[in-house]
Amino acid sequence: MAPWTADDIPDQSGRTVVVTGANSGLGLVAARELAQRGAHVVLACRDVAKGEAAAPAGDVEVRRLDLADLASVREFAETLTGPVDVLINNAGVMAVPHRRTADGFESQFGTNHLGHFALTGLLLDRIRDRVVTLSSTMHRMGRIVLDDLNWERRRYSRWPAYGQSKLANLLFTAELTRRLREVDSPVRAYAAHPGYARTNLQSHTESLMDSVMAIGNRLVAQSARMGTLPTLYAATVTDLPGGSYVGPGGFAEQRGYPKVVDSTRAAKDPRVARELWEASERLTGVTFP
Repeated sequence: MAPWTADDIPDQSGRTVVVTGANSGLGLVAARELAQRGAHVVLACRDVAKGEAAAPAGDVEVRRLDLADLASVREFAETLTGPVDVLINNAGVMAVPHRRTADGFESQFGTNHLGHFALTGLLLDRIRDRVVTLSSTMHRMGRIVLDDLNWERRRYSRWPAYGQSKLANLLFTAELTRRLREVDSPVRAYAAHPGYARTNLQSHTESLMDSVMAIGNRLVAQSARMGTLPTLYAATVTDLPGGSYVGPGGFAEQRGYPKVVDSTRAAKDPRVARELWEASERLTGVTFP
């Protein structure tokens, strides 16, 4: 069987797709590919000027969304009109110094998980088809510490914090899938990861790692276009079972064409998924319909 590529994306005419973090990297590639196939694509970007400068041709619009500020998330949801067929929770930060969001959350957990959790909850009654949330192979080093999700008691460590946020993305997808099935909703939830893809995500650690990863980008990483294929697969394949996790099919899931992949036992723990969900509702003030 031939590998799945962007050429296999079916016609998207009449569909609306929201892509967070769509002004660069994987989000921009996803927005471009979907717009080329007829979708109305909403580029949800923290910097509107950068989004407008990068916006691809087609039926697209740029709207401001800062996932590190729940007021911005609420404003985005309140001002977005019409139904949404696909929500792609793509935006994120990786291995950044210890910072807090506008609401006082540790920045990686707050942006990568809580911002997207709130956005999904606020839009869910308008979503008609699916939610795709980006995780990472780095979820394997993550650990959910339910009594210290925001690193207030522990000494902050950037990579474990990133791993926790990416594990949270998978647990969110698992619990959302369970809840959607419980009410016989037609909406499906998926997770995806890009493997090691060449984007500007690796250039914002503000440490020596920026230089190290720049070398890796040149020598090892696959292109952003290849890294976006798992997201596009999860966003468009019609017969994909709900709850599926899609990543590259090559060595160690670091590169290659998309396929359904596995996650760790921790990413499938129903108790932790439920308790993380409840904690996320308390922290964000967003409860799902």
